[in-house]
Amino acid sequence: MNEPRKRRIVSSRHLAEGDAWEASELEFGLIIAYNAFARWMVKCMSAAGHSELNQLEILVLHNVNHRGRDKKLSDICFLLNIEDTHTVNYALRKLSKAELIVSEKRGKEVFYSTSKEGEALCEAYRTIRKQCLLEGLSRMDISGDELREIGANLRALSGQYDQASRAASSL
Repeated sequence: MNEPRKRRIVSSRHLAEGDAWEASELEFGLIIAYNAFARWMVKCMSAAGHSELNQLEILVLHNVNHRGRDKKLSDICFLLNIEDTHTVNYALRKLSKAELIVSEKRGKEVFYSTSKEGEALCEAYRTIRKQCLLEGLSRMDISGDELREIGANLRALSGQYDQASRAASSL
Protein backbone atom coordinates (compact mmCIF):
# COMPACT_ATOMS: atom_id res chain seq x y z
CA MET A 1 0.00 0.00 0.00
CA ASN A 2 1.31 3.43 -0.89
CA GLU A 3 2.01 5.85 1.92
CA PRO A 4 0.49 9.30 1.48
CA ARG A 5 3.06 11.83 0.32
CA LYS A 6 4.17 14.23 3.03
CA ARG A 7 3.22 17.83 2.38
CA ARG A 8 6.14 20.19 2.32
CA ILE A 9 5.36 23.73 3.33
CA VAL A 10 8.00 26.27 2.38
CA SER A 11 8.02 29.95 1.52
CA SER A 12 10.64 29.71 -1.25
CA ARG A 13 10.51 26.50 -3.30
CA HIS A 14 13.68 27.45 -5.16
CA LEU A 15 15.56 27.11 -1.83
CA ALA A 16 14.06 23.69 -1.10
CA GLU A 17 15.74 21.46 -3.64
CA GLY A 18 17.19 18.07 -2.74
CA ASP A 19 18.25 17.78 0.89
CA ALA A 20 17.24 21.39 1.60
CA TRP A 21 13.50 20.69 2.07
CA GLU A 22 13.67 20.21 5.81
CA ALA A 23 15.76 23.35 6.37
CA SER A 24 13.36 25.32 4.17
CA GLU A 25 10.38 24.06 6.17
CA LEU A 26 12.16 25.08 9.38
CA GLU A 27 12.97 28.53 7.96
CA PHE A 28 9.34 29.05 6.94
CA GLY A 29 8.31 28.13 10.48
CA LEU A 30 10.83 30.65 11.84
CA ILE A 31 9.48 33.37 9.53
CA ILE A 32 5.89 32.74 10.58
CA ALA A 33 6.82 32.49 14.28
CA TYR A 34 8.97 35.64 14.18
CA ASN A 35 6.22 37.70 12.55
CA ALA A 36 3.55 36.34 14.91
CA PHE A 37 5.78 37.07 17.91
CA ALA A 38 6.53 40.62 16.69
CA ARG A 39 2.83 41.27 16.13
CA TRP A 40 2.02 39.82 19.56
CA MET A 41 4.54 42.07 21.34
CA VAL A 42 3.12 45.20 19.72
CA LYS A 43 -0.51 44.22 20.43
CA CYS A 44 0.28 43.28 24.03
CA MET A 45 2.16 46.54 24.62
CA SER A 46 -0.71 48.47 23.07
CA ALA A 47 -3.14 46.76 25.45
CA ALA A 48 -0.76 47.63 28.31
CA GLY A 49 -1.02 51.30 27.37
CA HIS A 50 1.75 52.15 24.90
CA SER A 51 0.64 51.72 21.29
CA GLU A 52 3.51 53.73 19.79
CA LEU A 53 6.32 51.27 20.60
CA ASN A 54 7.65 48.91 17.92
CA GLN A 55 8.96 45.41 18.57
CA LEU A 56 12.61 46.44 18.98
CA GLU A 57 11.68 49.15 21.46
CA ILE A 58 9.58 46.64 23.41
CA LEU A 59 12.45 44.12 23.48
CA VAL A 60 14.87 46.84 24.62
CA LEU A 61 12.50 48.03 27.34
CA HIS A 62 12.08 44.51 28.72
CA ASN A 63 15.84 43.94 28.54
CA VAL A 64 16.59 47.18 30.40
CA ASN A 65 14.00 46.16 33.03
CA HIS A 66 15.48 42.62 33.29
CA ARG A 67 16.54 41.81 36.87
CA GLY A 68 16.52 45.49 37.84
CA ARG A 69 20.17 45.91 36.80
CA ASP A 70 21.53 48.89 34.90
CA LYS A 71 22.53 48.06 31.32
CA LYS A 72 24.95 49.52 28.79
CA LEU A 73 24.21 49.70 25.07
CA SER A 74 26.71 46.90 24.43
CA ASP A 75 25.02 44.66 27.07
CA ILE A 76 21.62 45.13 25.45
CA CYS A 77 22.92 44.46 21.94
CA PHE A 78 24.84 41.39 23.08
CA LEU A 79 21.91 39.81 24.89
CA LEU A 80 19.46 40.50 22.06
CA ASN A 81 22.04 39.40 19.43
CA ILE A 82 21.81 42.71 17.54
CA GLU A 83 24.79 43.96 15.54
CA ASP A 84 23.30 47.29 14.46
CA THR A 85 23.91 49.24 17.66
CA HIS A 86 22.46 52.40 16.11
CA THR A 87 18.98 50.81 15.98
CA VAL A 88 19.17 49.95 19.69
CA ASN A 89 20.56 53.40 20.46
CA TYR A 90 17.59 54.97 18.64
CA ALA A 91 15.21 52.74 20.62
CA LEU A 92 16.89 53.84 23.86
CA ARG A 93 16.47 57.51 22.91
CA LYS A 94 12.78 56.97 22.12
CA LEU A 95 12.20 55.09 25.39
CA SER A 96 13.99 57.84 27.29
CA LYS A 97 11.91 60.54 25.60
CA ALA A 98 8.77 58.59 26.58
CA GLU A 99 10.12 58.59 30.16
CA LEU A 100 10.10 54.78 30.31
CA ILE A 101 13.84 54.56 30.97
CA VAL A 102 16.46 56.81 32.51
CA SER A 103 20.15 57.07 31.73
CA GLU A 104 23.19 57.85 33.83
CA LYS A 105 26.67 58.59 32.54
CA ARG A 106 29.46 56.94 34.53
CA GLY A 107 32.83 57.86 33.13
CA LYS A 108 32.67 57.16 29.42
CA GLU A 109 29.79 54.69 29.70
CA VAL A 110 26.04 55.38 29.75
CA PHE A 111 23.90 53.05 31.85
CA TYR A 112 20.16 52.61 31.40
CA SER A 113 17.47 51.56 33.85
CA THR A 114 13.69 51.58 33.80
CA SER A 115 11.83 54.47 35.35
CA LYS A 116 8.86 53.88 37.66
CA GLU A 117 6.61 54.36 34.59
CA GLY A 118 8.70 51.82 32.63
CA GLU A 119 8.51 49.29 35.45
CA ALA A 120 4.74 49.75 35.69
CA LEU A 121 4.38 49.30 31.92
CA CYS A 122 6.44 46.09 32.02
CA GLU A 123 4.23 44.83 34.83
CA ALA A 124 1.06 45.67 32.86
CA TYR A 125 2.54 43.82 29.85
CA ARG A 126 3.29 40.85 32.12
CA THR A 127 -0.31 40.75 33.36
CA ILE A 128 -1.74 40.86 29.82
CA ARG A 129 0.80 38.25 28.67
CA LYS A 130 -0.35 35.92 31.43
CA GLN A 131 -4.02 36.44 30.60
CA CYS A 132 -3.82 36.29 26.81
CA LEU A 133 -0.85 34.05 26.06
CA LEU A 134 0.18 31.90 29.00
CA GLU A 135 -3.33 30.70 29.80
CA GLY A 136 -3.65 29.54 26.18
CA LEU A 137 -0.26 27.83 26.27
CA SER A 138 -1.29 25.94 29.40
CA ARG A 139 -4.13 24.31 27.44
CA MET A 140 -1.74 23.00 24.78
CA ASP A 141 -0.15 19.62 25.14
CA ILE A 142 3.33 21.08 25.72
CA SER A 143 5.04 20.82 29.10
CA GLY A 144 7.27 23.47 30.61
CA ASP A 145 10.25 21.17 30.04
CA GLU A 146 9.34 20.86 26.36
CA LEU A 147 9.07 24.65 26.02
CA ARG A 148 12.51 25.02 27.61
CA GLU A 149 13.89 22.41 25.20
CA ILE A 150 12.43 24.27 22.21
CA GLY A 151 14.01 27.48 23.52
CA ALA A 152 17.39 25.77 23.93
CA ASN A 153 17.18 24.36 20.40
CA LEU A 154 16.29 27.77 18.96
CA ARG A 155 19.29 29.35 20.73
CA ALA A 156 21.56 26.62 19.39
CA LEU A 157 20.10 27.07 15.92
CA SER A 158 20.79 30.81 16.11
CA GLY A 159 24.47 29.90 16.54
CA GLN A 160 24.35 27.96 13.26
CA TYR A 161 22.85 30.96 11.46
CA ASP A 162 25.45 33.27 13.04
CA GLN A 163 28.26 30.96 11.87
CA ALA A 164 26.74 30.75 8.37
CA SER A 165 26.49 34.57 8.21
CA ARG A 166 30.19 34.86 9.12
CA ALA A 167 31.03 32.32 6.42
CA ALA A 168 28.91 34.20 3.86
CA SER A 169 30.64 37.46 4.80
CA SER A 170 34.01 35.95 3.91
CA LEU A 171 32.95 34.94 0.38
